[in-house]
Amino acid sequence: MTDAAELRARTRELLAQHPPAGTEPLDFLKARFDAGLAWVHYPVGLGGLGVPRSLQAVVDAELAAAGAPDNDPRRIGIGLGMAAPTVLKYGTEEQKRRFLRPLWVGEEVWCQLFSEPGAGSDLAALGTRAVRDGDGWVVDGQKVWTSSAHLARWAILIARTDPGLPKHQGISYFICDMTDPGVEVRPLRQITGEAEFNEVFLTGVRIPDAHRLGEIGEGWKVAQTTLMNERVSIGGMRIPREGGMIGPVARAWRDRPELRTHDLHQRLLTLWVEAEVARLTGERLRQQLVAGQPGPEGSGMKLAFARLNQEISGLEVELLGQDGLLYSDWTMRRPELVDFTGRDAGYRYLRSKGNSIEGGTSEVLLNIVAERVLGLPAEPRNDKDVAWKDLTR
Repeated sequence: MTDAAELRARTRELLAQHPPAGTEPLDFLKARFDAGLAWVHYPVGLGGLGVPRSLQAVVDAELAAAGAPDNDPRRIGIGLGMAAPTVLKYGTEEQKRRFLRPLWVGEEVWCQLFSEPGAGSDLAALGTRAVRDGDGWVVDGQKVWTSSAHLARWAILIARTDPGLPKHQGISYFICDMTDPGVEVRPLRQITGEAEFNEVFLTGVRIPDAHRLGEIGEGWKVAQTTLMNERVSIGGMRIPREGGMIGPVARAWRDRPELRTHDLHQRLLTLWVEAEVARLTGERLRQQLVAGQPGPEGSGMKLAFARLNQEISGLEVELLGQDGLLYSDWTMRRPELVDFTGRDAGYRYLRSKGNSIEGGTSEVLLNIVAERVLGLPAEPRNDKDVAWKDLTR
């Protein structure tokens, strides 16, 4: 059994063999993965050692103290938080060995091809088709709100493989090569002025059956693993006290006493406490993950994340007065990552509006919490047993 002391020894051995100051960052990350110190709870040979997830903190502390490079999780968050857990659970051994190492070290960026213009909140109504053709599939359709599609090499994709079945049953799950012919990525300019999201058109895209995850027709079940991990990764990020959106507001309050009013003080105190409660709840949720797969509780965390970000950014704009109305740069660009705390108050205010949509709309997540956490009666759904091809659209 590997314990904390042995993990420290393994980490120090890695640092001795590959000194961060004299090793290229990518080479160091590859060596770390091969040593089983990437995500220690993953199996041996896949970047881990098969030990409890809680021991990752031991490795991370040693590496941080030594100034070792990280894999820039913000840039590859979809791969780390969504694709990797799904590949680990449903992938073949060949798929795991092909995809997990370049994903973790950041050589290959991933995106998510789930939502469609007519299937966002009701994702199971998706219409993108995958038709069997020999030893592969031909995919046609359109996806939307795809973060990082302009950077991605791979995508996790769900498509309809049997329109004669009810909508949840006729879906399969694939890994799509974003460099293949027939994949077209177009930018979607947002209220921030940037095009962080994209729409993706798939026209006659060929995907080998070897890039299918899970059984044919079980794509919705596979997608649930992705979605639950997505909500945990969005709403349950590890941050220090006064990390995230509450930090800039608290600093502005301390640094600029002339902006203070009694009303703003009361609102700031309330939001500070709520942000701290959410942070500690996220810590508890991560401890629960040590025992198994994420559950619907991640939906509650994602709900709180969206609401708090929007309320805190609104308070910040009010606190700053006329300075809060300024916006530094409307230049159209296609960024590699989202940086909430490194930008100005105007950006935070505008960008947070998307938090209640991305990663599952707040309305859908409220239903999930009501039905799966609180055990309330489910809403009537008259289309669950109707073939997708017979649904009114």
